[in-house]
Amino acid sequence: MKHDDQTEPQVRRRRRRQFLPDLLLAFQNLGVRKLRSFLTMLGMIFGVGAVVSMLSIGAGAQQQIMAFIEQLGVRNLIVEAKEVTDREELMRLRKISPGLSFQDLRVIRTNVAELTASTARKRIVPSSMLPKPRQDMPGVYGVAPEYREIAGLNVAQGRFFAAGDNASVASVCVLGESAKENLFPQKNAVGEYVKINEQWFRIIGVLGPQLTAQSELSGVKARDLNNLIYAPITSVTYRLEDTRSSLRDEIDGLYLQLNKAADLSVAADLVRGILNSSHRNAGDFTVVVPAELLAQQKKTQGIFEMVMVAIASISLLVGGIGIMNIMLASILERTHEIGVRRAVGARKRDVLRQFLVEAILISFVGGLLGVGCGFGISRLVAVMAGWSTIVTLNSILLAFLVSVSVGLVFGIYPAAKAARLDPVEALRYE
Repeated sequence: MKHDDQTEPQVRRRRRRQFLPDLLLAFQNLGVRKLRSFLTMLGMIFGVGAVVSMLSIGAGAQQQIMAFIEQLGVRNLIVEAKEVTDREELMRLRKISPGLSFQDLRVIRTNVAELTASTARKRIVPSSMLPKPRQDMPGVYGVAPEYREIAGLNVAQGRFFAAGDNASVASVCVLGESAKENLFPQKNAVGEYVKINEQWFRIIGVLGPQLTAQSELSGVKARDLNNLIYAPITSVTYRLEDTRSSLRDEIDGLYLQLNKAADLSVAADLVRGILNSSHRNAGDFTVVVPAELLAQQKKTQGIFEMVMVAIASISLLVGGIGIMNIMLASILERTHEIGVRRAVGARKRDVLRQFLVEAILISFVGGLLGVGCGFGISRLVAVMAGWSTIVTLNSILLAFLVSVSVGLVFGIYPAAKAARLDPVEALRYE
């Protein structure tokens, strides 16, 4: 036992002494043929760069989507009314269903015991506004004060409207971040007034920034949540709504927050059942469960990453073939050198290790350069296209380990072929 304890460090030191000269020799051999070595590395550089950059672009896009879904609230349910632009289709629906209404909200409150907060939403698209917006016309959301808690709004200045403002149909409003810059770019907006259609509203608060989806997400419309004006739903209903059309929904959305013990899938099915009963299965609404969307996006992200790695790995495969090709050519050029080494006492495994180290060194250096290339591409995409890109440690390690593994796998055959050369025939080779 004592003998084994003494010889193990000696074995490790001997292996280190054997590896370092092979590493130095590999650097010298690759340095003699700099251009050929660099061209051989290009396959690894492009492959690793493609893996890192593609994964960074995908990770950035997925992070934005998942952050937006989390902002919707993982304990929330959202009911969106179906938007119908064709009048004939809308008339057909109204013969079957009255559309979303305050009555729907009252029935849901009565039957869904896990509710902790809820509000209806009335969305208005103003025809005119003063001060005149510098860019796009802000939309108007009529909601109850509970919306602040449900949506997780952050009030940067002033306050959000309270239950008393909603009960008294107060002409007050809160601006989103972009709406404030759109209407009052150079001054404090709190205390100022904004005229929406023909009604004046006093601004009592300004919200902090919110994430916005760039496209429709499973029933959630793509709207700029920062370019909105929030007002009490009673004020929007009685002061701003156009009551001339009998085809309009009474409300166009519901936000429901459930307690932590609630089963969101069961609650969503219950809400669907209640609405299908009152709407006679007209299919004029969508129930969105952000928690299910989040789980689905995480699964989609995993599949996306595997597909991207598989596609980018083709470049690494091509790079591995290039390494094998150049190593086989190198063996032919250095056959006499191999014969000399064998004649002076080098064993087969010494020759095998020498050429294997060279192959791994090519893939190792190519992997390092590829990581830098991938990082540069991802930053270039972020600057030029305005996309969010995230270079993760996992993507770097994955690409780098695959590149070194490719060098190892494709370097084994040439190294084994070099080790099997007959010393006498190798010395005769010219």
